[in-house]
Amino acid sequence: MNRMKKIDSKIPGVLPTPEELEEMSNVDVREVDSDSLVDIRDVHIDPALPVKERVLDYVRQIRNPYCYRCGNTVVKISFAGKKTLEDCLADAMET
Repeated sequence: MNRMKKIDSKIPGVLPTPEELEEMSNVDVREVDSDSLVDIRDVHIDPALPVKERVLDYVRQIRNPYCYRCGNTVVKISFAGKKTLEDCLADAMET
């Protein structure tokens, strides 16, 4: 079962809907307004929080987990294989 789905996914506004995630993943880095993106250097996660709360906090802060800035550079990420974005984030937050 998808770990993020277990994380209070029924609470509106906590996590993006599948449709919103799809839209976020389709952002064209050549056309996106970089000023509208969050700079990842401004995202701070409390390692003392439980994993699910770290994931929720990251998504809340970064707004679009597929496209963000690092300084003046627009970064777009994608995921290959069988893991979903949610599973990758949960894996990353466990360490």
